[in-house]
Amino acid sequence: MVHLYNLHPFGSQQVVPCKREPERVCGGGRDALFVAAGCKVEAFAVAGQELCQPRCAFSTLGRVLRMVYSEAGDYLVAIEEKNKATFLRAYVNWRSKRTENSRVCIRMLGHNMEAPFRDSFRDQMSIVEMPLSEAPLCISCCPVKGDLLVGCTNQLVLFNLKCQVIDEEFSVLDFERSLIIHIDCITPVEISFCVGYVAVMSDLEVLILKLESDPKNGERVNHHSHKTHTPVKRTEEGTGSKTSQLEPDDFVICQKPTELLGEKSEQSGLSVTLESMGWADGSTEYCHVRHLLYRRFTPDVSFYSLADEIKLHSLHLLPVFHTGLLTSDGKNVSQEKELLSLFCFFSLPHVGYLYMVVKAVELMSIYQYPEKSQQAVLTPQFLHVITSNNLQCFTVRCSAAAAREEDPYMDTTLKACPPVSLDVCALRIQLFIGLKAICHFKNHIILLTKAEPEATPERRESPKRLLSRKDNSVKNKIPPAVEAGWNLYIVNTVSPVQLYKEMVDYSNTYKTVKTQSCIHLLSEAHLLVRAALMDTGQLEPGERAELLEAFKESCGHLGDCYSRLDTQHSHLTLPYYKMSGLSMAEVLARVDWAAENEPQKYEKGLIFYINHSLYENLDEELSEELAAKVVQMFHVTEPKQLPHVLCSPSMKNVNPLTALSYLSKLDTYGFSSILVTLTKAAVALKMGDLATYGSEMKSHSEMKLVCGFILEPRLLIQQRKGQMVPTELAGHLKDTQPGLLVAAVLGLQKNNKIGIEEADSFFKVLCGQDEDKIPQLLVDFWEAQLVACLPDVVLQELCFKLTSQYIWRLSKRQPPDTTPLQTSEDLINACSHFGLIYPWVHILVSSDSLADKNYKEDLSKLQSLICGPSFDIASIIPFLEPLSEDTATGLSVHILCRTRLREYEQCLDMLLERCPQAVIPYANHELREENRTLWWKKLLPELCQRIRCGGEKYQLYLSPLKEALSVVAVELELRDFLNVLPEDGTAAFFLPYLLYCSRKKSLT
Repeated sequence: MVHLYNLHPFGSQQVVPCKREPERVCGGGRDALFVAAGCKVEAFAVAGQELCQPRCAFSTLGRVLRMVYSEAGDYLVAIEEKNKATFLRAYVNWRSKRTENSRVCIRMLGHNMEAPFRDSFRDQMSIVEMPLSEAPLCISCCPVKGDLLVGCTNQLVLFNLKCQVIDEEFSVLDFERSLIIHIDCITPVEISFCVGYVAVMSDLEVLILKLESDPKNGERVNHHSHKTHTPVKRTEEGTGSKTSQLEPDDFVICQKPTELLGEKSEQSGLSVTLESMGWADGSTEYCHVRHLLYRRFTPDVSFYSLADEIKLHSLHLLPVFHTGLLTSDGKNVSQEKELLSLFCFFSLPHVGYLYMVVKAVELMSIYQYPEKSQQAVLTPQFLHVITSNNLQCFTVRCSAAAAREEDPYMDTTLKACPPVSLDVCALRIQLFIGLKAICHFKNHIILLTKAEPEATPERRESPKRLLSRKDNSVKNKIPPAVEAGWNLYIVNTVSPVQLYKEMVDYSNTYKTVKTQSCIHLLSEAHLLVRAALMDTGQLEPGERAELLEAFKESCGHLGDCYSRLDTQHSHLTLPYYKMSGLSMAEVLARVDWAAENEPQKYEKGLIFYINHSLYENLDEELSEELAAKVVQMFHVTEPKQLPHVLCSPSMKNVNPLTALSYLSKLDTYGFSSILVTLTKAAVALKMGDLATYGSEMKSHSEMKLVCGFILEPRLLIQQRKGQMVPTELAGHLKDTQPGLLVAAVLGLQKNNKIGIEEADSFFKVLCGQDEDKIPQLLVDFWEAQLVACLPDVVLQELCFKLTSQYIWRLSKRQPPDTTPLQTSEDLINACSHFGLIYPWVHILVSSDSLADKNYKEDLSKLQSLICGPSFDIASIIPFLEPLSEDTATGLSVHILCRTRLREYEQCLDMLLERCPQAVIPYANHELREENRTLWWKKLLPELCQRIRCGGEKYQLYLSPLKEALSVVAVELELRDFLNVLPEDGTAAFFLPYLLYCSRKKSLT
């Protein structure tokens, strides 16, 4: 289906002042137009809105059959005919030709110029002659590299554009024949070449190839290095004997129409062979061919036209490059030309085809013409088609396809783009008399018209007769004395922004009836602006900012359409409004609100946008009036979403009485739940109604309240300007129900509603502590994390946080700012990471008078964590320095850590020196199994030595010595025992006791 509009894409027109009737016309990229007539080419300057002015003229070898300009290299190449022979010549440095009599340099392809001739070459036009083994039929230049592809009868010849350096100050352009592509059974009528992609078209066949480098290595390609082999034959088999007896000129044999995409196109039966022409030293750029598309058409005899006129025409390869123009920050990321997408167009007289051929070969659009077409040109914005008397302008979908290739966020909640499958439309059908040719460059369309006298055919032939080749033409009676009038026009297309505004104004005629036509036309306007932004070569200074503004405006218009129309694509309201840059208040201001006494109908597109926007952490706060409208909107359409809506930071200014009234109605509607209860409690707290708050919070158990917070984390935590902000409800829970608050945040973390660092930051901000200070509520949260054993928590990191905080408090004698939620006994009973404190530890700390109960709790928790099985003790050793060993607290922690590191001898020395009464309990608990030998190798000798030295601790060592001797006597044989006793007789006093122990051992 083709939508027809009557817009005005064509602006002013100029008449090119040609002296002779043009035979070939070619656009000169930036600012020039070439017109060939007879054996001469005229160049006209076309810049801005100025009139077309003659620039220069130069003679050709003969009549110009084909002519192409290459912006890369700024050269013109032409196929010329003289004496029934064709020649291929390139005109380089043509801008230096000031007058027709200026000197011209003619040189052969690859001719080496010497330095002495540089002055003569610098300021004159050069004509490069390129000899070919076969007559050239068609030509094409790569728009990126400037390489030249020439089509001959059964082969394509590739010439690489190169820069020949004469010396450090002077260089000239030259060509090098690099590759020959042999294609059997197809005679090219038109070709197109773009960065390795080759499109070949005959009368009824189209073949698209991709020239690639060898993926494995870069070896030089020999002659006929690659050939496609297919079992399909090009001749039609199975013709009967009766048919073979007929004369071959009586019939045209039509093959079946075929479309082969991707790898299947190798089954076309066309044999493709690459022949490298590179020198022995040079590497070959292309050495492998990949088939992308083959399509064959059958002559359509349904129209009363000549069979020879049913032919393909207007082959184009249109590249689209990466631009970065539509990134989130609006900056142009890259100015380099990197191919993003490639599109191929070709046309029959009554229908045109547009394919996308980069990642996947796909038919994008089909164009049906109301009249027989003669020629067409494809641009990133439009397809321009000429018939005998009409210039038609159709929209294209290239920008929609390229946008999806460039932006990975397309077709998500962030970004959207009209679909590629959108129906094409004709913007304008402009009348011109006697249209013959069309070409395009920049924002200009060049038209050649030739008004011929009325032609009357001798007779009308029947359709069957059209198949005969013996009489395949109809002669018209033209009076020889009458000459045709001709004109060459430059039609200037209007700026994309101007046409965009006209399309938006046109769409307003459909807005009241709410049809799809409004969306369609606005989508066309959006794609027009998007295509202009992608076509960076066409942007004038200052135009990009205007286009970006129009782009955002078009997104806003599309958002309005999808928000007001009840369609299956209503969800597109969200991405289009996001791309428009409109705030939520500005979007709501565009809504047509009904009068108070009239029922308001809200379409699902608007509801989807508002709901999704309120779920995001926006820094926008709606006014009280708009917030009331939003609440009323959801009360009517989606009452279950009201608690979530009221918890949004954007609804901060909503009237609490209004909110509470709507929440109370939910109970009567059967929507009462824990989430409604918590929301009512939050609103009541905001009003200062503590009675209502208390009754709501008491109506459910603590476990259900935690579930409610998990359903809506914004009851506790909100994001504003990128910062985490605790709510008023969270602050109240900190003072009244800290256990519920810790459990709620723990539930959020367990359900991935908040991260580890976010939770720590939340408690610091909530308690108003500096970054360096840790509030007790955060310590309670860490302890709760250990008890809960969350899988995403790094255990060692969490243990380190707790031990560091315990050590800091003990060293500073700093009590916690609030009462801890759990005692050390609670943690030991509830969590396996907190171990039972070793019994000898209690003897160590019993001598330390600790008046502060919280101080004792911190010490017990630290000792319990060190006694647990999970903590890596080595990581905490460097942080024990603040805890001095001179105190019983510090000594107990140091000895605990050294014991966990199996440094028993050092621990015995510390205990003998600081707390001898704890030595035997320590030894009984720690010196077991393989460490049993330390009783007689370390402990007994040390005790004997210290008793011998005497001193004020003499009495303290006697009891440990007695216990040690008892253990040693029981563990060792008598002979071994006697050997370990000191030789100075220190232990002689204990011999009677030892004899008693030995007798007891023998009895047992």
